[in-house]
Amino acid sequence: MSAGTNNALQVKVWRGDADGAYESYEVPQQENQTVLDVVTYIQRHLDAALAYRFACRVGVCGSCAMTVNGRPRWTCRTHVSRVAQNGTLEIAPLQNLPVIRDLVTDMTPFFEKWQEARGRFVPGEGPRDTLAQVPPEQTERAAASAAIECINCGVCYSACDVVAWREDYLGPAALNRAWAAYNDVRDGDRTGVLKAVSAASGCNNCHTHQSCAEHCPVTLNPTFSIAGLKRATLKASLKGEL
Repeated sequence: MSAGTNNALQVKVWRGDADGAYESYEVPQQENQTVLDVVTYIQRHLDAALAYRFACRVGVCGSCAMTVNGRPRWTCRTHVSRVAQNGTLEIAPLQNLPVIRDLVTDMTPFFEKWQEARGRFVPGEGPRDTLAQVPPEQTERAAASAAIECINCGVCYSACDVVAWREDYLGPAALNRAWAAYNDVRDGDRTGVLKAVSAASGCNNCHTHQSCAEHCPVTLNPTFSIAGLKRATLKASLKGEL
């Protein structure tokens, strides 16, 4: 960290499992300090038992996502000066996911829903030794490219009101990935994507609150992707394909 001031941050950090509680810490406030810097300081200097995740520290991996003052964020790219309220921070694990311990959540439900949404590539019947040519200006290519940069951080899933209301909802990240898969013209089972996302827990549950788009650290718009799936599933249903 950079050389700092004599000010101190009052930090509340979630400790324990889902039935845990907040513990308070005093952390030196420094210039250009991130929330991840604060968590790391606590673990290294005040409480070595604090559990949390991080990897790249530069906004690439998304593994440091936590709830900061009630909002899901990447803590490595969140500067304290922008989010501290009267010199205080409240740091908790991501919402809508089981808490393993402290700031660490179990991402299993999140990734299982990716599987349920069929957001994976299924090879077609064409020759395997020939690279498919997909023109950049193609409508489907543009739609897939707009949705493909998700890095699975779980921020949109944590921010989603519908996920909070019903645990079986596939969620914005899985549906966004399904939209990218559906628009991959090389995919051999695009109808299979629509069958997966039109299930009871699928795209039609989205209330278009735009929380996912508002919170996405890489500025994707899962709401737009979900709207595309709604249109596509309706058309397929009217054609008797689902």
